[in-house]
Amino acid sequence: MGSEALLSVRDLRIAFDGTEVVRGLSFDVRPHEALAIVGESGAGKSLTARALLGMQPREATASGSIRPDLSAHRGRRIALIPQDALSALSPVHPVGDQLAAAVRSVARVSRKEARSRAVAALDRVGIPDATRRARAYPHEFSGGMRQRAVIAMAAVNEPDILVADEPTTALDEDHRDQVLRILAEQRAAIGAALVLVTHDMDVVREHTDRVLVVYAGRLTEHGPTSEVLARPRAPYTAGLLASLPRHASPGSRLPVLGGTPPAPGTLPPGCAFAPRCPLAADVCHRSEPEPRQADGRLVACHRWTELPHPATDLFQETEERHSR
Repeated sequence: MGSEALLSVRDLRIAFDGTEVVRGLSFDVRPHEALAIVGESGAGKSLTARALLGMQPREATASGSIRPDLSAHRGRRIALIPQDALSALSPVHPVGDQLAAAVRSVARVSRKEARSRAVAALDRVGIPDATRRARAYPHEFSGGMRQRAVIAMAAVNEPDILVADEPTTALDEDHRDQVLRILAEQRAAIGAALVLVTHDMDVVREHTDRVLVVYAGRLTEHGPTSEVLARPRAPYTAGLLASLPRHASPGSRLPVLGGTPPAPGTLPPGCAFAPRCPLAADVCHRSEPEPRQADGRLVACHRWTELPHPATDLFQETEERHSR
């Protein structure tokens, strides 16, 4: 592990009944940085993130290495912000009691002190009248307030790493922006790194330093966010970006990635993205590309040098041909 890394993942593989869903991912989490893990549904993003905490499903088998092993330090050195705040919070205990329990799970403090820290944590994430609201139950909170509460719970013990698994998926745009702002404020206050699982490329653009693009459980592209999004080198990354409304001309159809990701256990030979890729050549269908250095980032693509600039035009042209 590099001296600057808080966490180093090497050749992570996660399988169910012998079928690999995460296939050899390697990356580092550095102090204070925000790393996004991006891809379509089923790409293995959430499995990868939860493996950092040792929270992969019991029926899954994992191999590779995650160093140091922080699974015994959940809540203290690494903490999870889950996607579904309502399911994450117990419906039968007040929110403040749940935060206080999180405090006492890692710190030998009195109930009164734990309660005080819980109220302070709710106040820091913008819960109004935090002392009173700490006595409320999760169903008495709005969706945005529940998401703030789980951010407070994750940050209350000031961990080194926050892992956020699609934390804004169920929120409208206004609440999404509020939650992301609060998350950024909490990170700054405690000096935590962030691993953010998302499919929202605009969130990646605005809130992260590096991005790991994953397809069918495998690295497609990995590098500084600003560089990867400004000039992607993997066709899959370009396809995700082309699907953003900002890349569509007024009155035109929104480009889409045709087809669907392969189901685990049904991967095609060669590159898993080849059946959907407008640049695919014979080599792509024969041989799975290994990650290589390309323009300051890692890219797993045989044809990365052939990608036009801007690369999103490739998918615009593909959609126009399809529409005709």
